Amino acid sequence: MTNDLNGVELGERMRDFDWAQTPFGAPGLWPQSLRSAASICLSSRFPIAIYWGAQLSLLYNDAWSPILGEKHPWALGRSGRDVWPEIWSEIGPLFDTVQQTGEGVWQQDQLLPMHRHGYTEECYFNFTFSPIRGENGAVAGIFNAVIETTYRVIEERRAGLLRALSENTAGARSAAEACTRAAALLDRDQTDLPFCYFYLREDGMRSFRRIAHAGTALPEALCPATLDANDAMLPWQVNEMIVSARSVEIVWDSDRFGPAPRGSVWPEPLSQVLTVPISGHQTSAPSGLLLVGISPRRALDESYRTFIDRVALQVATAIGNADAYEAERRRAEALAAIDEAKTTFFSNVSHEFRTPLTLMLGPLEDILAHREQLTSADQERLEAAYRNALRLLRLVNSLLDFSRLEAGRLQATYAPTDLAQLTTDLASVFRSMIESAGLELLLDCPPLAEPIYVDRELWEKIVLNLISNAFKFTFAGSIAVGLRSHGAVVELTVADTGTGIPESELPTISSAFTGLRARKAVRLRAPALGSRLFRNWCACTAAA
Repeated sequence: MTNDLNGVELGERMRDFDWAQTPFGAPGLWPQSLRSAASICLSSRFPIAIYWGAQLSLLYNDAWSPILGEKHPWALGRSGRDVWPEIWSEIGPLFDTVQQTGEGVWQQDQLLPMHRHGYTEECYFNFTFSPIRGENGAVAGIFNAVIETTYRVIEERRAGLLRALSENTAGARSAAEACTRAAALLDRDQTDLPFCYFYLREDGMRSFRRIAHAGTALPEALCPATLDANDAMLPWQVNEMIVSARSVEIVWDSDRFGPAPRGSVWPEPLSQVLTVPISGHQTSAPSGLLLVGISPRRALDESYRTFIDRVALQVATAIGNADAYEAERRRAEALAAIDEAKTTFFSNVSHEFRTPLTLMLGPLEDILAHREQLTSADQERLEAAYRNALRLLRLVNSLLDFSRLEAGRLQATYAPTDLAQLTTDLASVFRSMIESAGLELLLDCPPLAEPIYVDRELWEKIVLNLISNAFKFTFAGSIAVGLRSHGAVVELTVADTGTGIPESELPTISSAFTGLRARKAVRLRAPALGSRLFRNWCACTAAA
């Protein structure tokens, strides 16, 4: 019989065990059913236990012994009820079911709050209770195969909470909102974190303002609205956390801090609190701190600390993103203010220029109306002055249009237009000037099938600026103006034989102030004459 007890550590222990003092009796008197079950149990590397007889006395193998924790090896040969009083309300009815029905039962990820390491522990198991039939065919014992799933269940739960925390805080637009959103989420499930207090650093390095909390509320004296790192009366050791930039563990001292708080999930009072820094993104000093209560049913091991650190990191990331958003918002407001100031400046300057120009043009027009009274030399000088005054007025008007465009107040007035005839007339204005320079003007603007809706003034500025620009940088050859219909659009082409545009500058051809230097071809399409037409018009005006 002794040879059947062939487990490693348990086999040796069982061979030396005084079985006569237990409900099993001396091994030599064991029935064959028990001997067979014990042989299978002890030789297996899978966690297996046997509960035998009316008292469900316990024997088990080496692989099963870690489930007992500090109860091993005391539990060997003892009644199951004596070994597991803390979970008998969960497993006792399952034993009864197997004994009464003779059918096995299976539990998956079953919560069993075991007391095996000096405290009541949150444990999860997949296990089966299967009947062992004696020589008379009745259920004589129960075969228990088990896998502990505590680590997997808890890690999956924590991973899900971290994912939800990331999603919930992603849209925060301020540090306070990030903390508030985090607290709202953590308040829904307090299994791992019975309470959380979020503090953000004030302007000073050693003062923190309470923003939000989740779970069990602590006395106001322990978690004041403003937390001073130098306050020795508080238990949180904030100064140590700031210096080390690492979390600090505090054991709850009921004599000093009052009764230990209880969470809403587990009935046991909390015994530990962790002060965790919320890292700053622009400084090595923490941007805040997180006070968390430690579950009374889990040891504060490395896995638990890593989880809490990741909670703090998620909040720190959300705060960093919110700070970046706020900085970008301020930058956008500053740029908008600059744009508004620029637009106001252009508008004011153009209005100021128009007044003296108008006063100049009026007398010039009156004098030129009686040009026959002038000498040819005076007439020529006055006409030159009048032409340049008109040119300056057009430039001032363009500047005013630009300011309106920047302010979003420039409105195009569309009207059905014979675009081919209008383009031909505008281009023909340059004919004498182009031919006198020894160049050739080529017009290819056949009649279109129907009128095109354009703003005639803007179209005039586009055509005149493009041809003028081509004329400036063409010294031999020709300038060609073409107009073609392509389905729903009409394409205007101004091509020249000038110096051309470097290929590297082609992507910026329509950027304001880049210039349309000696283009080989420039194309604009109507009726898509909204913002794109305005952009090209601005570029043309700048180049002109």
